[in-house]
Amino acid sequence: MIEVLAKLGRGPVFLAGEVLECVITFTNPLSASSTSASSEMLAWASAQIHCQFHASENRVALPPSDGSKHDVQAENETVFVPNRGERGQCILSTPPKILFCDLRLDPGESKSYSYCETLPVDGPPSFRGQSVKYVYKLTIGCQRVNSPIKLLRVPFRVLVLHGLKDYQFPQDEAVAPSNPFLEEEEGLKKDSRLADLATELLMVATSRRSLHLYNISNTRGKVGTFCIFKTVYKIGEDVIGTFNFSEGDIPCLQFSVSLQTEESIQEEFQRRRGQPVSFTVHARHQESCLHTAQSSFSLPIPLSSTPGFTTNIVSLKWRLHFEFVTSGESAGTCLVHGSQSEAVTWTGVEQMEVDTFSWDLPIKVLPTNPILASYVSQFSSTNSITI
Repeated sequence: MIEVLAKLGRGPVFLAGEVLECVITFTNPLSASSTSASSEMLAWASAQIHCQFHASENRVALPPSDGSKHDVQAENETVFVPNRGERGQCILSTPPKILFCDLRLDPGESKSYSYCETLPVDGPPSFRGQSVKYVYKLTIGCQRVNSPIKLLRVPFRVLVLHGLKDYQFPQDEAVAPSNPFLEEEEGLKKDSRLADLATELLMVATSRRSLHLYNISNTRGKVGTFCIFKTVYKIGEDVIGTFNFSEGDIPCLQFSVSLQTEESIQEEFQRRRGQPVSFTVHARHQESCLHTAQSSFSLPIPLSSTPGFTTNIVSLKWRLHFEFVTSGESAGTCLVHGSQSEAVTWTGVEQMEVDTFSWDLPIKVLPTNPILASYVSQFSSTNSITI
């Protein structure tokens, strides 16, 4: 028996273009019955990264697969096929790398190997939507002599930040983005610079503030104004906006704001022409605002959510969806008890004629620092199997 342990040192979230590093340890556990004849042998081990694409058959007409050769080989249990037995299509893969050949482990002995690979910058981000899924995995294949291959799959998440692909690092190390508080190995220096550059680009893109004012009105007149200071955010940030109903001609009884993603399939891959777009609500604020002059909301963008992106098959966009309930009648009735000198009591009407209308405001959501996203990732940094 051999235990195989794979550990992602920095966490299970990466930016496209970064170097993924995984330490794979093979151990022959020491037991009470172990003897010198209990040595274990492995013929070889190899590792490879791939992205698996899966689509809902009811919503997406899949493009033809280019992996026909892999499908034939998948029937042979002695050939290393990382996506063997998985649903969907393998749309992206890195070249396989051999970790070792003919490994012998005595009882209690273990050996570790480091696997490093640059994540392709032209791939899609990790995404689990209602119509399609893009899932990244590092697969480690091991084989004993004359035995089937055993696969250890290490799922991880990929964030895509556009613009990193075309960036040219400066030749002078003194002006390159760096972290002076960390000691970096030469092999990881460029990877660290890439993460620092991404953080800098995100900070510049999401720190720009300018006042955006929108008039809220319906067919009867003006309801109020809405104010927001920026429309570009990172995942993990809060979307904050304010309402001013004091200048409105029409009383607003209630409003709600939803933070939504809009998942649409490109027309050429739609199962039915004109099929509806899928919406997902990530946060919602609802408030009764009768006699309210000003109000505000704060909606968090989950760190586990996917930033906006577009591929040849699917597009994901973010928006704020507003719903307003208004009335053209008086908001309350004044009842006077007894003489004019007595107290005045206000009471609400029992029935009121209302109007409802909605409004959508597109916003842009970008990735964040992958280390920050790792803290809330559903994936584990450590995975293992026994063979």
